[in-house]
Amino acid sequence: MSSLRAIWVLFWFFLITFLLVPFQWLFIKLKLPLARLLPHYYHRLIARIMGLRIHVDGKIADKPVLLVANHISWMDIVVFTAITPLSFVAKQEVGTWPGVRVLAKLQRTIFVDREKRTESLKSATEIAERLRNGDNVVLFPEGTSSDGNRVLDFKSTLFAGAASADGDTPIQTIAIAYTFLGGVPLGRRTRPLVAWYGDMEMASHVWNLLKAGPLDVHVRIGEPMTLSDIGDRKALALYSEKKIRNDMADLLSLRPFEVRREIKKAS
Repeated sequence: MSSLRAIWVLFWFFLITFLLVPFQWLFIKLKLPLARLLPHYYHRLIARIMGLRIHVDGKIADKPVLLVANHISWMDIVVFTAITPLSFVAKQEVGTWPGVRVLAKLQRTIFVDREKRTESLKSATEIAERLRNGDNVVLFPEGTSSDGNRVLDFKSTLFAGAASADGDTPIQTIAIAYTFLGGVPLGRRTRPLVAWYGDMEMASHVWNLLKAGPLDVHVRIGEPMTLSDIGDRKALALYSEKKIRNDMADLLSLRPFEVRREIKKAS
């Protein structure tokens, strides 16, 4: 039965993706506002097909915002984009992964080559320009994904885009935590089943996760702040890391009955 569920989800995923890719490609070429909106509605539909239940605490600012988030899984992309229209900042290697490369480019992902300073500065300029042009941009300052039980140290160099943007550009933290899988509470030993990190093979991870059943995820969004409020990018990195670490720990410390109460309230 679990394999049939995974097959059903993948069938609809590939069908919907195949049908919408030409439209998104056209919207990007013509520089239409729909290029920003289509991925949002696409991921909302994919989340529903996957049985992904997203529970949000907080609100994203009405004007373009830089979102600073912890990173656990490829599933984060679906979750965040289903919440609001946005683009991601990703390491250069993502642009070389088969399949993922196409979807990332269609979502107008900003690729960062951290090994070359000139390229990093170029990416920072692009982030700032995207924010000025009305895009929400998500930054993963850990530089990689974790096992879902902790937040890794933030790299301040990845905040160069925030430093390049207007000092009054809203910046918000966004902490993500996966709480239930197939109706069963996730604990320290089972959260890595959802997390995709290290040298995990992606195809088998996707297959096993889809077989496991519906997934509940909690997201907590911080209040808007600006770089002018914090000081500089290093101070921003330290503040964001502490805030997200505390928010994630708070979400993961909820007892099962408290999580279920929050889920019922959010639905």
